[in-house]
Amino acid sequence: MKRIDLRHVKNDFEGRLKDAINNDLDIGEVGIFLFEVIDFSKVQSSADVVESCGAMLMNSLRFNEVDWTIVVKRLK
Repeated sequence: MKRIDLRHVKNDFEGRLKDAINNDLDIGEVGIFLFEVIDFSKVQSSADVVESCGAMLMNSLRFNEVDWTIVVKRLK
């Protein structure tokens, strides 16, 4: 299991999320991603990125006032 903090890239995290799922996680490995939600449409776009990578979104929750956490399992 890896924890990957994407809060430093603010609202432009989709590209880094895709790269991290495809390159930083091994097949079958779970990753916990933190990102800052300024625009709530980014929550849906993060789920779309996970699906486009062929991974499984296991959990998605608001961590605090501005941070969102998703738990992703890489399947292929």
